Amino acid sequence: MEILLFLIPVALLLGGVGLCLFLWALRSGQYEDLDGAAWRVLDDSDLPEQTQKPTKLARQQDLR
Repeated sequence: MEILLFLIPVALLLGGVGLCLFLWALRSGQYEDLDGAAWRVLDDSDLPEQTQKPTKLARQQDLR
């Protein structure tokens, strides 16, 4: 039972730290744009152009 004298304050301290971190995240704007990241994943505009290797037929046509 003596361990409860240690565990209860530790649990309250960890809960308080978690609450403080959650409030900090709210104030710093972490939850402002919840849909933006989901749409940014689907946006392909930042992909570089992919270069394709010339096929054997294309190389033969270039030699002519």
